[in-house]
Amino acid sequence: MKSQKEKSIFAWYMYDWANSAFATTIIAALLPIYFATVIVPQGGWTFRFGSIEIPTNATTLWGFLSGTTALFVFLTAPILGAIADIAESKKKFLMTFCFGGSLFTTLMFFSRSGDVWMTMIFFFLANTCFISANIFYDSFLPHIASRREIDQVSGRGYAYGYLGGGLQFLICIILILAHNKIGIEKTMAVRISLLFSGVWWAGFSIITLVWLNEPKDNKTSPQQYPGVNNSWTYIRFGLSRTWRTILNARKHRNLTIFLIAFMFYNDGIHTVIRMAAIYGKDELGLKNHTLMGTLLLVQFIGIGGALLFSRIAKTLGSKRILIFVLFLWLGILCYAYLMTSALDFWILGMAVGLVLGGSQAISRSLYGSMIPVEESAEFFGFYSVFEKFSAIWGPFVFGIIRQVTGTSRLAILSLVGFFIIGIVLLCFVKDNGAKPKDKLHISSGNL
Repeated sequence: MKSQKEKSIFAWYMYDWANSAFATTIIAALLPIYFATVIVPQGGWTFRFGSIEIPTNATTLWGFLSGTTALFVFLTAPILGAIADIAESKKKFLMTFCFGGSLFTTLMFFSRSGDVWMTMIFFFLANTCFISANIFYDSFLPHIASRREIDQVSGRGYAYGYLGGGLQFLICIILILAHNKIGIEKTMAVRISLLFSGVWWAGFSIITLVWLNEPKDNKTSPQQYPGVNNSWTYIRFGLSRTWRTILNARKHRNLTIFLIAFMFYNDGIHTVIRMAAIYGKDELGLKNHTLMGTLLLVQFIGIGGALLFSRIAKTLGSKRILIFVLFLWLGILCYAYLMTSALDFWILGMAVGLVLGGSQAISRSLYGSMIPVEESAEFFGFYSVFEKFSAIWGPFVFGIIRQVTGTSRLAILSLVGFFIIGIVLLCFVKDNGAKPKDKLHISSGNL
């Protein structure tokens, strides 16, 4: 019989398993390819607003769409986090955004050739829910894991995610490759795969809904704020508390430096994830099976990368290993600029898989070890703000350089600057590490 702690940790892992179907199939792999080859006409697409007409292409559109979604969440994330803390409703917010995002994902089944606006709207809404849900998912980490366990728990969460996302994507690939034997068109197989991503996300999240324990903390109980008793006053309180936290940033100088560093290097990481498939299609002219196969490889290698670097970080220190991983990212970008063949893309995929899980898991656990546990949702709201603020500029820069120069190679090389700035700033962050006296923060109450 599993204890409440074990159930909560497993349920937390399973949400990463569930939502990685969206991260892999929708954000990174299948939808970008479908968007570039089917949704957007081969001759390009013209954006029209009144008398304004701007000819554009799939790569530029995808970059701006990703950046716009990140900008929207950037404006709302810390307020949502503050509200969730005082209302003790992290789990409610998590599941609301989860099921909302999965719904809009399944609606992408109806996206066909030429449905540019409809596809962009459904993706914007689904991606907004995906990003917002992750604020509350991440905020559970310091509650379910002690500071000694936090690197390993964070790493295993990403490992579950890579495995779940990889298996779901593998099923999609099999469906697409076997479409003739099944008796359906290839585009229908892709549309079913998009639908399946939403079903996978919602279906496995039921485990999280049932088993994940909502942390209780008297310091943030609603009873401590008698004036906060309805939706409007919750929003007002969330705004005021967020503003107060911003004004008190000097008290959290170490966190502020880390978040700024994270904002820069994560910009590069997010842009690579979002633009890799469309870069391979647009710049290298690679076949779809090469792109999908490489991205599937990234998922399974990512499992080992997340577990490996999390284990090393526990021994050598999170900050030290994170800086090392970011230097590996610099090498990957230089290789991406020079690559010319499908073999190069496969090699790049193996390298990205190794470092992607490590950089994500260690970043989250390092931040989680530094924040006040009783205000985890608000602080992870700020984490998400910086994460999504970073995700704004990379895709925008990539899209602008691609539009101006007509090539994506200079766009990919421009990301080097984001990593260098992040590494320099990380050198000024103090890694407190795990302390033996740290206790586990988890409620033993009922769901």
